[in-house]
Amino acid sequence: MFPKLDPLLHSELRLAVMSILAEVESAEFSYLKKQTDSTAGNLSVQIDKLSAAGYITVEKGFKGKMPCTTCKITPEGIEAFKNYVTALKEYIS
Repeated sequence: MFPKLDPLLHSELRLAVMSILAEVESAEFSYLKKQTDSTAGNLSVQIDKLSAAGYITVEKGFKGKMPCTTCKITPEGIEAFKNYVTALKEYIS
């Protein structure tokens, strides 16, 4: 019997965002956009979904006079990501 995969993390873009955030302390929106090669609109929607699930936190502020959005993975997000990776490994082994 295969374990269930978290449908929230099964999206390619959300999984990419979580993969990046699992490796860094925090990441700015512009960095995530560049690394995932996504549009601002699509990335924003996916970040909202991860935030609503409690997997990431989002801080909005300014860098000088420019708006700056910073994302950080939460302990719940780390746990969900680890569980997803573990379950995925069971599929391929």
